Amino acid sequence: MKAAVVSAFDAPPRYQDFPDPTATGPDELVVDVLAAGLHPRVRSQANGSHYTTTGELPLVPGVDGVGRGPDGRLRYFVLPETTLGSMAERTVIDVRRSVVLPEGSDVLAVAAAMNPAMSSWVALRRRAEFQPGQDVLVLGATGNAGRLAVQIAKLLGAGRVVAAGRDEARLSAVGASETVPLDRVAEAADVDVVLDYVWGEPTAAAMAAVVTHRADRGKPLTWIEIGSVAGPTAAIPSAALRAARLRIIGSGQGSVTPRDIIAELPSLAEEITRGTFEINARPVALSDVEQAWAESTSTTERLVLTP
Repeated sequence: MKAAVVSAFDAPPRYQDFPDPTATGPDELVVDVLAAGLHPRVRSQANGSHYTTTGELPLVPGVDGVGRGPDGRLRYFVLPETTLGSMAERTVIDVRRSVVLPEGSDVLAVAAAMNPAMSSWVALRRRAEFQPGQDVLVLGATGNAGRLAVQIAKLLGAGRVVAAGRDEARLSAVGASETVPLDRVAEAADVDVVLDYVWGEPTAAAMAAVVTHRADRGKPLTWIEIGSVAGPTAAIPSAALRAARLRIIGSGQGSVTPRDIIAELPSLAEEITRGTFEINARPVALSDVEQAWAESTSTTERLVLTP
């Protein structure tokens, strides 16, 4: 079969032959892949920088997708850590890590949105003690995951959703209750939950500004680290931890169990197939993976590889 193959972590995947997959376990199924999203998570998998990497090569990248099995059913699937990802004509899935989709579902939208949407959906439903009516601040709201986080927070009942980022023009289009430039995030200090896709030095500065400008520093604030587009480390000042009732947690593989993630798939897939969210996706042929790899760093669209 044909697949996108990573042979070196310092080079993009190439479209080439790869051995056909075979199912070996009772819960495994070989599916024809219909769509696989080129997410930032996939890029970090392919360059060896993700915290779950094993360093094993060659590998086919891709952590999720939409496929059809021999039974004819359409499925969204999440893959375990594997060297046979979803950016191939076929892959092996564990049916326990999949959800059957209604026939006629928009496979492009599902493949584009499930991974980035899960980041905030799971964070609010499984990591934070989030309650309807609470206020949410999204740091990094202009990226694909951040834009979906704004929509998901509203869907789950947030009282106020504040979008923060550097690009003020793009901020105005994300649909938040309020917007604020990242360097003036203190104006949104009195929120209950922060969904942080930024991290790095901008988060260190934002956290210090938020905790010192809260009207009631005894009011609980949950800061959820989800992404790290500005850097993998943040120098959090000790005063930020002492000056307010602040709880810093992460949300991702490991901090959320596979069982909990899988449990959230049906509800989220239902919302996506219903057309609840605005999704900016574009299909790219699997054979054009090298071009897509280069382009994905400069576009606001979520690229989806298709056979």
